[in-house]
Amino acid sequence: MRIIIVNGSLRKNGATAYFLHRVEKTLAELGAEVVFYDLTEQNIALCKGCCACYKVGGCVIDDDGERISRELRTADGVVLGSSTIASNVSAVMKLFIDRAHFVIEQLLYGKYAFCVATYENYGGGKALKVLTDLVKLSGAALSGAVAEKLPFNSANGGSEKINEKADRYARKLFSDIENRKPYRVQKMIHKIVQNVGIKPLINRKGDAYAAVRRRWTELELLK
Repeated sequence: MRIIIVNGSLRKNGATAYFLHRVEKTLAELGAEVVFYDLTEQNIALCKGCCACYKVGGCVIDDDGERISRELRTADGVVLGSSTIASNVSAVMKLFIDRAHFVIEQLLYGKYAFCVATYENYGGGKALKVLTDLVKLSGAALSGAVAEKLPFNSANGGSEKINEKADRYARKLFSDIENRKPYRVQKMIHKIVQNVGIKPLINRKGDAYAAVRRRWTELELLK
């Protein structure tokens, strides 16, 4: 079992990182192979909006954003975490979202996801919704989600209550992957999104979306 954790906080030792590293520790103890990325340490350029990726199957900018996106394809699970900035995810997390081929290519199809947003005063729920909508629209089963109120720039989010919560979500994600929990309602919503929201666009775009068509065919979403 391989799980990728992405820390979208601007601080690699802050409250978000603390929660995510606790999840990482518990998953590793359960036997998962865990890869942890701090987005602030990655070289990720701005999306050019050229849409070439939809035709050729990869971004014209071959940087860490592209590399992590390729790695996500091979993972069984993903954990996304972000601090809350102006009632939204951080700038570096939004940059990663823009570059990682999530929705149209159904990057997370068949995978399981857990999302966490930390906040001090307000807007954590809104930031969390950005993450949960992203993983659900990208085809993943949402195993869990939490907006956690923690002191700003806390280096040890570290109460026993926080540790227990992180451990609980980590164990649930591990169990969901191991047992392939069906999440039937989510799966039904995925089908609607795919067939009503995205597939008509793919068909309408024709050769301009050639790589997307190949990806959907590989996933058996397009006949």
